[in-house]
Amino acid sequence: MNDTPGLTTLASTPLIDSDHPAVAAFARRHDATDARQRAVDLYYAVRDGVRYDPYRIDLSTAGMKASRALEIGIGWCVTKAALLAAAARASGIPARVGYADVRNHLSTERMRKMLKSDVFVWHGYTELWFDGAWVKATPAFNLELCERFGLLPLEFDGRSDSLYHPCDREGRRHMEYLNHRGSFDEVPLKQIAADFATAYPSWQPHAMHQTSFDLDVAREAR
Repeated sequence: MNDTPGLTTLASTPLIDSDHPAVAAFARRHDATDARQRAVDLYYAVRDGVRYDPYRIDLSTAGMKASRALEIGIGWCVTKAALLAAAARASGIPARVGYADVRNHLSTERMRKMLKSDVFVWHGYTELWFDGAWVKATPAFNLELCERFGLLPLEFDGRSDSLYHPCDREGRRHMEYLNHRGSFDEVPLKQIAADFATAYPSWQPHAMHQTSFDLDVAREAR
């Protein structure tokens, strides 16, 4: 796609629903005069205000809306990235979503058994436009999760890319970027769902909803 922002990077879409009243109100609460500072404030609000939980993935259209993550206060990398993009657009900042396949070492035994893989396809992050360039921001792992499980939290200053650290606080492998899938003005839900079905034929998302990600990670950390 063209690397300069078009009108679609400011527009509301079915999943990056920046015109949703709750998203618009969320954006208004972070009203710094400087656009870059607004983006930074929104990043931390999404990172820490919406709890990361990959056990609660819902690939329905309703479940993938940015406003849904805001409503329930829970999301995963794709929906939290969409929420940051939506809030940025509502604040007048061009935004889009990007994706990569990663090897995530913060996975649980339950996830590995269900997915039969430690590779996570379509890991999501946000891209924001400042001074003629796109800057990547990854608001997935909330600070509480990082502190509890020894991860280095991702900071964002609106100038440098904010991408996962390769290792945790103890030097153990954390995240490896394997394949970048590109950037999009809308969440490519059909392709994500199709690739999930291919990559994880044994995955039963509703079965995961009945268990606790935090408890599973804490158990393994011990």
